Amino acid sequence: MKKKDIIEGIVKKVEFPNKGIVETSEGKVIVKGVLPDQKVSVQITKLRKERAEGRVVEVLEESPDAQDSPCIHFGKCGGCSYLTMPYVKELGLKEQQVKTLLKHAMDRQEGKFTWEGIKTSPVKFAYRNKMEFTFGDDSIGGPLCLGMHKRGSFYDIVTVSGCRIVDDDYKAILSATLDYFAPMYERKEISFYHRMKQVGYLRHLLVRKAVKTGDILVDLITTSQEEHDLSGFTETLLSLDLTGRIAGILHTKNDSLADAVIDEGTEILYGQDFFYEYLLGLKFRITPFSFFQTNSLSAEVLYTTVRGYIRSLYDQKKISQDEIIYDLYSGTGTIAQLLAPVANKVIGVEIVEEAVEAARENAKLNGLDNCEFICGDVLKVLDEIEDKPDFIILDPPRDGINPKALQKIISYGVRYMIYVSCKPTSLARDLEVLQDAGYEMTRGVAVDQFPWTSHVETVVLLTKTSGSEG
Repeated sequence: MKKKDIIEGIVKKVEFPNKGIVETSEGKVIVKGVLPDQKVSVQITKLRKERAEGRVVEVLEESPDAQDSPCIHFGKCGGCSYLTMPYVKELGLKEQQVKTLLKHAMDRQEGKFTWEGIKTSPVKFAYRNKMEFTFGDDSIGGPLCLGMHKRGSFYDIVTVSGCRIVDDDYKAILSATLDYFAPMYERKEISFYHRMKQVGYLRHLLVRKAVKTGDILVDLITTSQEEHDLSGFTETLLSLDLTGRIAGILHTKNDSLADAVIDEGTEILYGQDFFYEYLLGLKFRITPFSFFQTNSLSAEVLYTTVRGYIRSLYDQKKISQDEIIYDLYSGTGTIAQLLAPVANKVIGVEIVEEAVEAARENAKLNGLDNCEFICGDVLKVLDEIEDKPDFIILDPPRDGINPKALQKIISYGVRYMIYVSCKPTSLARDLEVLQDAGYEMTRGVAVDQFPWTSHVETVVLLTKTSGSEG
C-alpha cells in the first residue's frame, strides 16, 4: 500500500464520530464519510506505522439495507451523515459507538452498571429550531448560494432549499432571501464575504423558530464593509405565507475573522429581538444568540431523563429536598430550573455572559427564587462559592471538563453526580478520572438529539462508593 494508491474494500464499522474502518486486501484504512457495509474505492492519503488513512473515491455498492435519501442534497451537503440508513440501524450504530467508547469504564463496574439503551428523538425530520445558513458560491465565480458547506469543503456552499431537518418555513425564508439578493449580486451591487480574502458583505442568515408557539426570528448577518437599505428585504420576508409568525427581523454586523456568527451590534428591522419557547412547562426567552438545545422535543426527552434519575434517588430517600445542587456549565439554566422545585437551592455556573443573563431572566419568568446563576469559568468560580454542593450536574461543552476543574469538582466528595455529554469521547476520558476518584457509573443511556447526523448525547449517573473520600 502506497500513498495515492486506489484500493477497494468493505466498510466493517463506523466509529464515533464518523470514522469508517474499511477492510481491504492490503489492510485496514480509516475513511470519513462512509456507512457500514458499503463497498468503496479509497485513495490512500496518509500512511502511518499502525494504520492508513484515505478518502472515498466512489461508493461501488451500497449497504444491502440502504434506502433512498429523502433529501436531494445528501452526499453534497456536509450536514447529515446517515440519511440512507434505516433509522433503527442508525440508532443501533450510535448506541454501539457510545458503548464501545465507554467499554473500559463499564468493565470497571463489575456488573454494577445498568445500560439503558438509546432513546429516540420524537421527530425524525424538521426537528431543528435554529439554523445558520452561509452565503457563498458552490464554485469560484458561480452564482450566489445560501445554505451549508459542501461536504469536505471550507469554502464552497450548497443551497439547501430542500433540507429535511428543518420545516417548510425555513426553506421559504432561505429561498426568499436568496431570490432577493441574487439579482443584486449578479449586477455586482452587493457581495458575499470571502473567507480567504476577508472582504465582502453577506455572511450568514440565522433563523430560529419556537416549536411550541411558532414564533420566528430572522437575523441577517453581514460585515460593515458595505451599506445597504434592507427595507426591501424586510418587506419580502413579511410577504411570505408561513405557518409560523415572524416575531422579528434583525440585522447583525460581524467583522470577526472567525467563520462563526458573532454579535458585534444588532439592529431591529421589524418587530422584536426575542420570542418565548416552552420546555417541560417552563418558559424561556430566546434571542438570536441564546444557547438553547436545537431539537426542542428531544431536549425534553434528555431533560426528562436527567430529572428521572434524580427523582429515583428521591424516591429511594437517598437525597432530600434540603440539598444544594450545582449545575455546572449551565447554559441558559434549563436543567437548574427543572430541578429548582426539588432543591433547597440550585447554583448554575456558565462562562457565557449572555447565557447567564438569560438564565436569570428565565428563572424570574418561571417564578423560581431559589436559582442563582454565576458568570465565569468553572475552574475559577468554584473557589468563590460559599455554599457547598450536595449534588452536582455536569453538562460541559464538547471538549469535556478542564482536568483542574474536574479535580475541584471531585474534591467536594458529593455522593451523586449526573454527567450529560454531547461528545462520548470526552465523557470516556473524564469517566476514567472520576472512577479513579471513587465514583461508579450506576445508570447510563444515550439520547438521539440529532437524527441523521453523527452526533449523540449520553447521560450517566455516578455514585461515590463508601469509603472513598474527596
